[in-house]
Amino acid sequence: MRDPYEVLGVQRSADAGAIKSAFRRHAKKLHPDANKSDPKAAARFAELNGAYEILGDESKRKAFDRGEIDAEGKPRFHGFDGFGARPGGTGGGRGGNFESFTWGPDGFQRASGGQGGQGGFGGFEDVLKDMFGGGGRRTGFRTQHFEPEDLGEPSPGRDVTATVTISLGEAAKGGSRRVHLPTGKEVEVKIPAGLADGQQIRLKGQGLPGPGAVGDALVTVKIAPHPLFERDGANLRLELPLALYEAVLGAKVRVPTLDGAVDLAVPAGTSSGRTFRLKGKGLPGKGDRGDLFVTVRIVLPAHSDGELEELMRKWRDAKPYDPRKDLG
Repeated sequence: MRDPYEVLGVQRSADAGAIKSAFRRHAKKLHPDANKSDPKAAARFAELNGAYEILGDESKRKAFDRGEIDAEGKPRFHGFDGFGARPGGTGGGRGGNFESFTWGPDGFQRASGGQGGQGGFGGFEDVLKDMFGGGGRRTGFRTQHFEPEDLGEPSPGRDVTATVTISLGEAAKGGSRRVHLPTGKEVEVKIPAGLADGQQIRLKGQGLPGPGAVGDALVTVKIAPHPLFERDGANLRLELPLALYEAVLGAKVRVPTLDGAVDLAVPAGTSSGRTFRLKGKGLPGKGDRGDLFVTVRIVLPAHSDGELEELMRKWRDAKPYDPRKDLG
């Protein structure tokens, strides 16, 4: 995946507001519903969501900027301190020497593979103690030995976690996504329709192995912000811009939904803030499908209009009224 700053088209110094604004701008342009004839639209939209998942989260953004995670949110491996690794180089002892580690009847063994093998591995026994949960016994500077009974009780398999970001449309209709797990595997995850933001999907046996058991993978599903709709449980909410003359005279206007645009009859004399309910145009719920609540927002012309201003002055002088009389 490309650098998330490059995907969103923002500078590394951009603030949270600029990042959110850039995401919304690109989301309107790249959304699959607006590019149904483009087979690559879904991939570009998924890349955009992935970039916003990193930069839209303050902690993840800082981790990315520090180089702790990559553009997909995966931890970067920097090696262990004391291994003698150098930037751009490989691990191993000083002077390009190396040491090998084997497990046999005598436990964990370390042996030098070249001259100076003792350099660069100070403290490695502490790493092994942390990995195997036992108290290591040093039998010499160049060799560490762990008796089998020092390793403690066998541990069961461990669960691993991963995160996948889907669009609101995918949350409504369901689908499947390829997910990279920390184990290195890539698996296909089935996304059920109506999944809530933050819900987890458990994949049995896809975690880390242990003696006699294998852990599971827990995939947390995030729903990317939509450029038009706000989610409210199984319901959706939408702000509908309306021209002044449409509000005064009434009109039939097109309203976007997740299933395609529909006509809405706006009655004459509609005030800004009035909400209309489109039944069944929300998300799948535990029972019936949710609704879409459309709230009217009256928008004046972008530029001043002398005739409109003159009309309003005459209206004000001849037919004044107080819309705030109930506020006290």
